Amino acid sequence: MAFRHRASSSDGVESGYASGSSIDSLPDIYFTRPHLKFINQQLAKLEPQDVLKWCLTSLPQLWQTSAFGLTGLAIMDMISKLDYAIKPNIELIFLDTLYHFPQTLELVERTKATYPSLKIHTYKPEGCETTADFEEKHGERLWETNEELYDYVAKVEPAQRAYKQLDVKAVLTGRRKSQGGKRGDLDIVEIDDQGLVKVNPLANWSFKQVQAYIKENGVPTNDLLDQGYRSVGDWHSTQPVTESEDERAGRWKGRNKTECGIHNKKSRYAMFLQEQEQQRQQELSDAIQNGLKIEAAS
Repeated sequence: MAFRHRASSSDGVESGYASGSSIDSLPDIYFTRPHLKFINQQLAKLEPQDVLKWCLTSLPQLWQTSAFGLTGLAIMDMISKLDYAIKPNIELIFLDTLYHFPQTLELVERTKATYPSLKIHTYKPEGCETTADFEEKHGERLWETNEELYDYVAKVEPAQRAYKQLDVKAVLTGRRKSQGGKRGDLDIVEIDDQGLVKVNPLANWSFKQVQAYIKENGVPTNDLLDQGYRSVGDWHSTQPVTESEDERAGRWKGRNKTECGIHNKKSRYAMFLQEQEQQRQQELSDAIQNGLKIEAAS
């Protein structure tokens, strides 16, 4: 979903993301950059539950994406307890990379039992149902032989497929500033380079605040948290952390990496695919042009 600003001769406000003068081309919702800044300033003053209420009245086609980390679980619980005139109908997207810990998959089942009305849509790497399928298609230990490709086929492409098939316009995420890395300057509402609205309701909460909420409300958690893990991803790229480390320090430990690609700008592999497609389209266009010229000459 592209976000465009309706321009006029008297309007000197710059569009937040894409410009266009055709009203017919406008998406369901759009923000100017100043408007988005104002929204973030106001939402920063609210509790997460009130941010969620704002989302329900402001954002169509709203979904939650989660790998069942602590923050995502807290958001699920908050949604289930909203005392609101409009019954929340926020469904969840879970990306099963086929390399999650068994404890994570067991947590998914416990979460379903705790929140029976929550509908979970599971997306796996394209054409794969099992780890064996994935390794037959892409080879073993792809995260070592081609990390960019692994991130794309295991996470980025399934997410893009989910958003397209489910007609997702906005998503709730569990990202927080206190998680460190690129998340340190996180806003509550963002728009990615594809025009997708991303809302981070707990952006301003600390890890201890999330822990306290989880404990007070009896929210199910991953058993790995009792073994020193804080942020849990794939088993091959997640390690326990010490009390003095950032909670995501155990992800891709010892490497200059803090994100898997879903929340980054387009990955290098995704950009490569885009360039290949553009080249293919250009070649096709050239072939058609040449064909037309030959036909005209005959």
